[in-house]
Amino acid sequence: MGKQSNYSFTPRLMSAPAASHYLGVSPSKLRNLGIPAKQDGGNVLYERGDLDEYADRIAYRNIGISGTDECDEIFGRGSV
Repeated sequence: MGKQSNYSFTPRLMSAPAASHYLGVSPSKLRNLGIPAKQDGGNVLYERGDLDEYADRIAYRNIGISGTDECDEIFGRGSV
């Protein structure tokens, strides 16, 4: 069986499979996101901070200035 690690923390440097899992995207999508990666011998590693920074830049879906989303507007529910 393969080696399995269950960390109680997120490591600072992650392999491509771990980084893609962390972001919730496929490894092929990860490669196309333009997130900088480090090279350590034959290992490609991603920094947790770079992954977090990428995720922070992603816009929220259908959130308007008022704080309501498209679904709320359709059903007439405004922000309280």
